[in-house]
Amino acid sequence: MNAFDRDLGKSDGLAVLHYGDGEYAVLSPGRFVLCAVTNAKIPLEALRYWSPEHQEAYASAAEALKRWRQG
Repeated sequence: MNAFDRDLGKSDGLAVLHYGDGEYAVLSPGRFVLCAVTNAKIPLEALRYWSPEHQEAYASAAEALKRWRQG
């Protein structure tokens, strides 16, 4: 399942994803994930930044950089 599958948004809540290199897999459908730094809701269609290493999503490049600097 990916962001273009029709069944992706059947649930209106929090999605559970597995983050890979360049793509993610939806483990549990939902409309959004939470930013690991700010706890902001990120709609799946707007998700652009994540870490396969930490299995975390980020709201923007600034949050991804902040997390990367933390190690």
